[in-house]
Amino acid sequence: MNTATPPTPTALALDADWRDFFALTKPRVMTLVIFTAVCGMLAAPGSLNPVLAFTAILCIAVGAGGSAALNMWWEADLDAGMKRTRHRPVPSGRMEATSARDFGFFLSGASVVTMGLAIGWLAAAILAGSIFYYAYVYTVWLKPRTPQNIVIGGGAGAFPPLIGWVAVTGHITLMPVLLFLIIFMWTPPHFWALALFVQTDYAKVGIPMMPVVAGERSTRLQILAYAVVLLPLTLLPWWLGYTGHVYGMAALALGLVFVALSAKVGLRHRADQGDTMKPEKRLFAYSILYLFILFAMLVVDRVATAYGV
Repeated sequence: MNTATPPTPTALALDADWRDFFALTKPRVMTLVIFTAVCGMLAAPGSLNPVLAFTAILCIAVGAGGSAALNMWWEADLDAGMKRTRHRPVPSGRMEATSARDFGFFLSGASVVTMGLAIGWLAAAILAGSIFYYAYVYTVWLKPRTPQNIVIGGGAGAFPPLIGWVAVTGHITLMPVLLFLIIFMWTPPHFWALALFVQTDYAKVGIPMMPVVAGERSTRLQILAYAVVLLPLTLLPWWLGYTGHVYGMAALALGLVFVALSAKVGLRHRADQGDTMKPEKRLFAYSILYLFILFAMLVVDRVATAYGV
């Protein structure tokens, strides 16, 4: 792909409706973004006016949607070549590429300005950084160039709890940085589990995802390695006294299951897998549930601590 010029869809563009614009925001991904941001906000010391809290979460969601729209605009030609993404609004021809681009820039700019005016400019600056990280650093720079795209690009999805925390407190401390690092380290095993069973799509369009470049065996071992490192990282908030035993015990139990499922993937050989790749799909599904529960337990732990449990 020539990164100097934006892509254009190959199909004749039709009239797009609101559902196509909504699809540009990657609503399934946004669900996790919103949830981790809310958990970061609720786990932070202090409180925020409900109206301002809603505004902050809305800005984070809209910013994430804007960066997703820019991602879909830039990758329209790649999406057209992959079975998993060819029905998206731009490659399918339901929307002009320029409409997706303009929508993405509008959402991104509006979310940052609103966050700055309503909440604070530190939270707005981090939100702007997260949008730039995903829309440019990951999408334009990393993804087409290196199999480490997901490793480095994992930071794009790790910002929401940090922004939520800063929206409440107005400053950055070690705890929200740990939350950032947890998602950062969770992203490679989560995404590579998916990449293992859709790698033919990536190979077809020339995207150097880890299974395509380094092979399945190396990818599987790296999934296990990241899962092993992730476990003690998730326990750090407990060990350092930022959370109580409710979070600590949940993080330990969830992490052990994550490592066990990763071991089934990591120690598996291609000859053993057949065509179903059930362990990889199971790990991918669990990894999403894992992050939801882990961050929910941050909030449960804070409530439990407040009531002396």
